This record gives sequence, structure tokens and C-alpha cells, in this order.
Amino acid sequence: MPQLLVELLSEEIPARMQAQAAKDLERMARERLAAEGLLPEALTAFAGARRLTLVAEGLPEAQKDRHEEVKGPRSNAPEQALEGFLRKTGLKKSDLTEREGIWYAHLHKPGRPTPEIVAEMVEAIVRSFPWPKSMVSGVSKLRWVRPLRRILCVFDGQIVPFQIDGIASGNVTEGHRFMGSGQPFTVKDFDAYAEKLEKHFVVLDPQERKDRILEAARTLCFARNLELVEDAGLLDEVAGLVEWPIPVLGDMDPVYLDLPPEVIRTSMRVHQRYFAVRDPRTGNLAPHFVTVANIDATDGGKTIALGNAKVLSARLSDARFFWTEDRKTTLEGRLEKLRGVTFHAKLGAMYERVERLEMLAEALAPRVGADPAKAIQAARLAKADLTTGVVGEFPELQGVMGGYYATAEGLSPLVAEAIRDHYRPAGPSDEVPDRPVSMAVALAEKLDTLVGFYAIGEKPTGSRDPYALRRAALGVIRIVLGSELRLPLREVVADWYRSLRCFVDPGRALWVATPKLTAHLGARGRAKSQEFSVYLREFDEALLDGVPQVVAMDREVDLEFDRLEREKPEGEVLFQFRPYDEVVGEVVAFFADRLEVWLRDRGQRHDLVAAIFALGDDDLVRVVARVNALDAFLKTEDGVNLLAGYKRAVNILKAEEKKGPLPTGAPVRMAASSPEEMALISAVDDLETKLDAALDAENFAGAMRELSKLRGPVDAFFDKVLVNSDVSDERDNRLRLLAKVRDAMGQVADFAQVTG
Repeated sequence: MPQLLVELLSEEIPARMQAQAAKDLERMARERLAAEGLLPEALTAFAGARRLTLVAEGLPEAQKDRHEEVKGPRSNAPEQALEGFLRKTGLKKSDLTEREGIWYAHLHKPGRPTPEIVAEMVEAIVRSFPWPKSMVSGVSKLRWVRPLRRILCVFDGQIVPFQIDGIASGNVTEGHRFMGSGQPFTVKDFDAYAEKLEKHFVVLDPQERKDRILEAARTLCFARNLELVEDAGLLDEVAGLVEWPIPVLGDMDPVYLDLPPEVIRTSMRVHQRYFAVRDPRTGNLAPHFVTVANIDATDGGKTIALGNAKVLSARLSDARFFWTEDRKTTLEGRLEKLRGVTFHAKLGAMYERVERLEMLAEALAPRVGADPAKAIQAARLAKADLTTGVVGEFPELQGVMGGYYATAEGLSPLVAEAIRDHYRPAGPSDEVPDRPVSMAVALAEKLDTLVGFYAIGEKPTGSRDPYALRRAALGVIRIVLGSELRLPLREVVADWYRSLRCFVDPGRALWVATPKLTAHLGARGRAKSQEFSVYLREFDEALLDGVPQVVAMDREVDLEFDRLEREKPEGEVLFQFRPYDEVVGEVVAFFADRLEVWLRDRGQRHDLVAAIFALGDDDLVRVVARVNALDAFLKTEDGVNLLAGYKRAVNILKAEEKKGPLPTGAPVRMAASSPEEMALISAVDDLETKLDAALDAENFAGAMRELSKLRGPVDAFFDKVLVNSDVSDERDNRLRLLAKVRDAMGQVADFAQVTG
């Protein structure tokens, strides 16, 4: 069957956009072809430095005729509705069919030649392509990532004719900008296209470009007894910068090897797109680098290597200057500068964030088994490197450089390590802090970000997460579960609210909304230290318990607070936060959602998380243990049947509840009770005691075993007993029994949220 080949040739496409562009091209083509009833046997897209290519195999020469029934308005609808439907379909009223009071139109659409559909498709894709950034060339109004130069469109060996803003389609393309012949060439199918591009020094497939880079770079290093420091992200980027990759091994001045290796690698990677090289005997960086050229130089790349070495030396010279100057000031001495660094307009300066981190780290330290003094010190100094020259030049090294500066100052290795690792994990493949002090500071950093932005109403949406709150939550989950930390989420959210003391300074106001009270601190007129402490004590109560009023310790303070309630503070209210009662529920729900994602990514059952969180449990370690035990239980025959029995019981109770209030109290053994009813009462009574003991001991597998014993009595009850008895006392007793079964099972999980 015929083949479709499309190439969009432009000026250089940014490497970071190429992979997504190939996916978008394939997706858009597939959707538009499918909408026309054209389903290719295979559809593949390629992206490179200058071109996007699409090849579709097995398309028919023409579209089949299509018959479609379109539903219209009701037959008794206003005349205007019918007229609109007729205009839409292009039919007359006599052409319509009435069925069950509704008008239907039967449309016949003759098939069109595939080239005609392809021409419309390519133009629509080009005009609506979702580039993150685009531009106009100056000679056309067409927006493209860079000026579009050629459009190649060939179907079954023939040109598909169309024109987009003066650019006519054809069967012509061109090769490498410098190494090619300089002359355009024609193609008629994909095989000829790929072969001629290769002859004109263009490697079409990005995976092949990456393979060539890796193989050649490893060979160069091996010949010099060196080892390439592989970097998947850098490889993806470099493969998008070149069409004909030629790795070149260069030499750098060894004098710069006394810099921290992260500085050297970051300078190579971010500024120059070089690969670092290490000595395999020591594992340390070697004074060499690998750059990837886009031409096959006649001198074997010597000139390229020398030029790149000079540029790298200039970069590293700047880094060495900053490294030397930064160490002249201690981290503690840099903290005052953080007062002038805004974290967020609604969350204060970075200095105030540091104060919150100190309080959070202090609260978290005993929960993770860390030395509180070291955790506080590390949290206090964690952000100090933001004011250093090296971090100003290499923002990617935040935290890492702070660890080096702390070591240079002779601070505790645990403190230095915590400063270095407090951003971790920064991504799904990043390492997780596993030492107590580091865990305390890393958790404080992520929880401050997460709770803080929820407190000011900056929550992520389905399409936007500008403050990386999902990443912060997953980081907390990985740290907590990786070390099995018992960290109740509601308590750590409360710890964050207590850390708001950092905002309480004379002359400033802090407003926190509660259900019945707006309390403010730091307003004018406060002078006595006794009053200050009272306000803080009562402030915590208002935040965490929703106390509708503040109870002062003595009349003087009470009168002072009354005056502050009557008068607005001088100046602008600088900070305002949502109430704890609202925020804590949203944060816990957010963690439940992120935990589902984490479990799903690990191939574990994730749809049971909501059933456990519904119990009010906010200890992530315990939640996962419950989920695993519940998963194992539901895989058994007892679990499947008991779940069905639970749902049957709940449905009966819901139906009866609609008729009126359900009977309350415990079920009793009545003279008329059947053996099955008596057996279920005994089974539930026995279960409650054993279930409580198992849950208290967090023996969730044991709790499931106890629960499984309920399966037989429940099945027998529904098989032999009529719940809606004509005798009201029997009916009420049986409804109470079903409610007791529901409540007993509800101690393990909210089975109403279990699917399947």
C-alpha cells in the first residue's frame, strides 16, 4: 500500500523541544488521519536539528465512502432548532427520518483521494503546531519555532501539491548545512530519503545519533586509558544539536582540578555541553573533556579541541575566583543578605523561610531520630549559599556548594551533609537522604514548600504546578517510606503553622483566618514581653483548634487584645494565611493522590489508598502497610466474596435509610432468630475484640485473617435470612446487625471505595 513521507525543514530547532515535537507530529497526524477513516499500518516521526520528519506506511489511495446518522432536535422542538439542523446538514425536512419523537439525518459522504486529505492535514498541523515558543520569519505571518524553509510531501512517490504562506510543497530536501553538497536533491520514498540524507551527512534517527556519540566517545577515552562520565540528559541534548556527530577528546588545564568536581562538571555540561572524563584508577575527574562537533574536521578535531579548551579555561577561571572569594565569608555571616532575597511575596523573604525551616527541623528531629541541635544548625545554614558567587554562576549547585563551604569551615560532617542533601530527592532517579539530620532538613524544606503554598492558596491544578508541589510531596513520600519514618501528616502541618512565629515582629501584622475569628499579631501598641508570650500561646490555639476567641491570662492583656480587635493595625497587612482546618485536609488529600502515583509507578496496587485514607490515618508507613495487607486479602476468595457481601449490606442500609432513620443500638439474640443470624452476631462480636487487638499492634495481615472469618457467616446470612421481615422487630434487629458488620469492616478500610 502507498507510503506518505513528510519533512518540515527549518532553521535550527532547539534541542530541548525536539523529542516532544516528534511526539506531537505523530499524535496530530494520527488523530487527523483517524478522523478521516485513514488508519496507517505504521506511523513514525523523527526530529533533528533542522527537520521534523513523518512517515506513514500502508495508507489507502482513497478514503472510503462514509454513511453517518446524525441526531437532531426533537420533533416538537421550536422551528428555529429544526432550521438550524437543516442548515448544518445541508438537507431538506423531507430528507429527515423521525424516530421516537426525534429527527435523524442520514448523510452520505463520498470518499476523497488520500492526497487531498493529506494536503489539508499537513497545513492544519503546521498552522496549529504546539511549539512552546514560536516566531515569524519577517517575510511571512506563519509562526514556527524557527523560519520554515521547505516542505517535502510525497504520497506513493508523487508530490502532494499545496502551499502554506508562499512555501510550496515538493519532493526536494537538502543535507548537512556545511558538509553536504550544497545542492538540494529529490526523493520519492522514505528509503531513498534516509539513504540520501546519510550520503549528505545527516543522521535522521536521534537514537542512532546518540549511539554514534556514545560509541565514539568511549573509544576515544579508552585509547587514552580514560573513562567517559556518561550523562543521559546531556546526551539527549547534544544529539539534538548536531546532524553528523563527531566526538572530539580535548584537554583542559589540570590546575582547575582542585575545584569541587560538581563545579567542573556543571561548567562543562551547562555552559559548554561537554562530557566529563574520569581516571578509572582513582575515580576522580581527569583533565580532559569530550565535545561533539557537527563536522568531520580535516585535522581530526585538533583545532576544535584547542578552541573549546580555551573557552572552558575561561569559565573555570571565573568559577575559581568565586570559589576563593566565597570562602572568605562564613555561611552564618551570609544570613543577613537573605533578608533581601524574596522567597514569595505572600510568604516573606528567604530569611523568614530559614526561620521556619529551623522550627520545622527542630520539630522533626525527634521523629526521625536526629540530633535537634545539628538539625537546627543545618536548617539555618541550608539556604546561605544562595548569596555565594558560585551559586550565582551555577544555580544548579544550590545546596551542594553549601555542603562544601560548611566542610571548609570545619562544621560537623553531619551538618555539611544535611546542607548538601536538603534538596534531595530532586527527581525520581535522585538519591534519597538516609541519615537522620539530613532527613530532618530535607523534610522541613519540602514541607515548608508544600504547606506554605497551600496556606496562601497557591495549589497545583491539573495542568499547572509552578512551585513543584507534586515533586515536593513525592520527595516526602520517598524519604518517609524509604526509612519507615512515623510522621503523621496532620502533626507536621500543625508544626508549619507554629513556625509562623517567624513573622511576629513589632510593627508588622500577621492575619490568619479561622472559622470564627481573624486574629492578628504584631500590631501597634504592643510593648510588654508578657503580652507577647500570651499572644503566641493563644495564637497557636486559634490556628490549630479553631478557638472562636482568645482567652487572655489577665485583665490588662485581655483589654489590650480587645483594643487590637477593634482597631486595624497601622500600615499594610503583609501576610495572610488560610486556616489550618482547611489547609490540613487539602494537604492530606494531596498526599493521598501522590501516594497513589508513587504506588502505581512501582507496579503496586494504588486504588486502595483512598479506602485507607478515608479512615483518617495519615501515617504514610502505616497507610502503605494497610494497603498491602488489603491488597493481599482482596486477592483471596474470602476477600472477593466478603467485599461483595459488604456492598450488599451497604446497599440494603442505604435503601432503608431513604425510608427513614435506621434503628440504632446493638443487635440482640431473639427467640425467632435463625441459626444463621445467631452465627453472624457471634462472629461479629468475636471479630470486634480480635480486630481491635490486631489493629492496635499494627498487625494488618492478622486483621485481614480475622476479617476473612466473617465471610462464611455473611454468605450464610444472606443466603438464608430475609432482612426485610414483615415483623418490625426482626427487621430492625437485622438492620442493626448489617450496620455492625459494616462498621466492623470499616475499621480496616472504607470498603465502599474499593472497586472490583
